[in-house]
Amino acid sequence: MHDNNNKIGATEPVPRNALSKGLSSRQITMISIGGVIGAGFFVGCASAIMAAGPAVLVSFGVAAALVVLVMGMLGELATTNPDSGSFSTYAQNALGRWAGFSIGWLYWWFYVLVIPLEAIVASDILGGWLGLPSMLIGVLLIAALIFTNILSVKNFGTLEYWFSLIKVVTILAFIVLGFTAIAGLLPGSSARGLEHLWADGGFAPTGLPGMASALVLALFSFTGMEIVTIAAAESEDPRRNIHKAIRSVVWRMLIFYFGSIFVIVSLVAWNSPALANGSFQSALEAMNVPGAATIVQAVILVGVASTLNSAIFTASRMGYSLATRRDAPRSWARTTQQGVPRISVLFASAGALVLLVANYTLPQSVLVPLIATIGTIALVMYLVIAVSQVVLRKRAIARGEELRVKFPLFPALSYLTIAPIVAFLGLMAVVPGHQMELLVSSILTGGLIVVGGWLQYRDRSQAGSGAELRSSA
Repeated sequence: MHDNNNKIGATEPVPRNALSKGLSSRQITMISIGGVIGAGFFVGCASAIMAAGPAVLVSFGVAAALVVLVMGMLGELATTNPDSGSFSTYAQNALGRWAGFSIGWLYWWFYVLVIPLEAIVASDILGGWLGLPSMLIGVLLIAALIFTNILSVKNFGTLEYWFSLIKVVTILAFIVLGFTAIAGLLPGSSARGLEHLWADGGFAPTGLPGMASALVLALFSFTGMEIVTIAAAESEDPRRNIHKAIRSVVWRMLIFYFGSIFVIVSLVAWNSPALANGSFQSALEAMNVPGAATIVQAVILVGVASTLNSAIFTASRMGYSLATRRDAPRSWARTTQQGVPRISVLFASAGALVLLVANYTLPQSVLVPLIATIGTIALVMYLVIAVSQVVLRKRAIARGEELRVKFPLFPALSYLTIAPIVAFLGLMAVVPGHQMELLVSSILTGGLIVVGGWLQYRDRSQAGSGAELRSSA
């Protein structure tokens, strides 16, 4: 359905119910970076550090290696068939409607949860600064970003580009300042070189259990890189942009994560009470940077706004893709004259607003099981991508197709990628604090698979009935 009244941010009308092509290559790269670097990056690293000590670097290294492999597999799929449904569409093509339906809705739910979680962080900070109720601030913040997403994808991309650029510059400045302190060149710093890497109980003070716990946290931290394959569907040359963005995002994220964490564990003891205030804040305080708390809060606000922006975009596009495949309400596939799936944006945001209000009005015992599903969904997504790549690559080989981008050492490396993902899912069953998460996510995933399987069975039954009617006629 076209919206002929809203001309704001329009460039050219797009075909009926089609997405716009208004994102540039640099915007796509920044969108994928912005999706990963949220409040969890600036605050959540502390949990992983406290779990593993300096050996958190090993945990993040293992997690990064796995994610790089998965992104390579997704890059092969996305350059072959760019689609706003990304891995959900590929899962449907590879395994059947049940798989595309299940992972599509799981991913939609993932980002509907991310929106209020990030908004809560921002609203608590702004509420303290302005003296206003946190819930009101959160609602207003989400409403503002809904408006941005509804106007046009070009406006969304421009806003996300600047949000992400601020985060990137801030992180690079933090890393440079941190290395200056470690080298003893920063006046007033309490840094003791690299001593903290081994002086507080050794490099791995909590042993393998601590490293395993940090590994689970690290895997979830990298979630968001896949957004590039969703966003690229709204650019003029999606295949080229996906290939370029995946390569650049991977190495940039490795620098940001490893550089930042190395600075933190070098400047702050892993068992320091200061980490309770957040990893970045504790490191800035160790560097004797004035106003460290205020600086970190300001950066977190930008990070949250960026993640909120990309989360609304991502959830709405997955909803749009599900609708085009008849797995979500058909109205979600309608686009405005600017090529924006407005109804899908509104439904995803409405779900997030309900969860935000529930956070401030309902007992935490109601929300905790819902929030717990976030972590496992990331691993399930990685598994679906890997399995889909194996199936579709074998089909391409059988048909003699030449792929634009090939994941190397197929099929051995593909299977070697799948094995640790399955192992990590099993690890969650024994790592303290993740059992409930695994249980609730398994119930949710199982329920969606059952519904998706029923839909696939119904499709086959209807197709069979139609064939019988045609033959009898």
